[in-house]
This record gives sequence, C-alpha cells and structure tokens, in this order.
Amino acid sequence: MKIENSEIVETNDYRVIIYPASRPFTTKEAKIITEKLYDFLANWAAHGKPLSSSFKIEKNQFVIICVDEDKEVASGCSIDSLTGVFRELDKEFGLGFFDRMKAAFVENGEIKTLKLTDFKNGLRNGEISNDIEVFDFSKSTYVAFLSDFLLPLKRSWAGIYLD
Repeated sequence: MKIENSEIVETNDYRVIIYPASRPFTTKEAKIITEKLYDFLANWAAHGKPLSSSFKIEKNQFVIICVDEDKEVASGCSIDSLTGVFRELDKEFGLGFFDRMKAAFVENGEIKTLKLTDFKNGLRNGEISNDIEVFDFSKSTYVAFLSDFLLPLKRSWAGIYLD
C-alpha cells in the first residue's frame, strides 16, 4: 500500500531506507526504477500485512523509501524482498547501490561520488575543498533525512577526515 504524496508530512517520522547509486540515473533508468518501485510497493507486505510506503528519487541519484511503521512495521523478510528489487536493478544497470565504501558530496554545485579512500586522500591533499557538503546515507527516519541528509563537511560524518 502506498503512502500518497499528499499524506507525506514533514512532521511524520517515517522509517527511511536510502539506496545511493554511484552515479546519476539515465532517463530510462529513472523510469524503470520508478515503474518497478510503484509495482513493488503497491503489494509490499510484512507477514501478510500491507506496508504503507512510498519512495522518491532524490537528486536523480538516490532512492529514498519511506515506511509508515505506525501502521505496520517492516520486518526482516519484507526488507529482504525490497533489497531483492534493488539487487535486480543494480545488476541490470550497474548502479553501485550496495557499494558502501563510497562518499557522495556536492562540490561547486555538482554531485560527485568517489571511493572512500580517494575521497579521504582528496581531502588530505587539498584536491577536494573543505567547503563541500556531504550526503549521509545512514539516516533512518524521515525527519532526520529532511534535516541532515546533506551537511557541510565539518558537521558531517566525513568531518573526521579533516586535520
């Protein structure tokens, strides 16, 4: 069961699951991802009970899944089935959804994604500015996503790499 867009309220603290791609989606990829997720979420259930859920594609590179767990909690099996959809998409398009050793950031208005080692080295040797904003994929609630998904480097998880 989908959460209709009109029901998504910034004060509701839905559970959030973020699938970050390593690169922006093509128009075709975004269309297929949207179609597959609409179909999947319409029937997504935990132990036979429908999950009230929705999604959005953020910055044309990150898929944000919202689940209203006040209605029904997403179980391990239901999360596994969602993960299966993303594994299929990852295999089909090579999007790097499951490569967790990467950093995504905004520099000069452009989203960039680097291997974590390259990101750390770039910060240390000055190739990457300290004035960047960094994405945080660990957010697990909608309110945290809205307030802290993109933070200045110094306030982000990556601030530990600054001297």
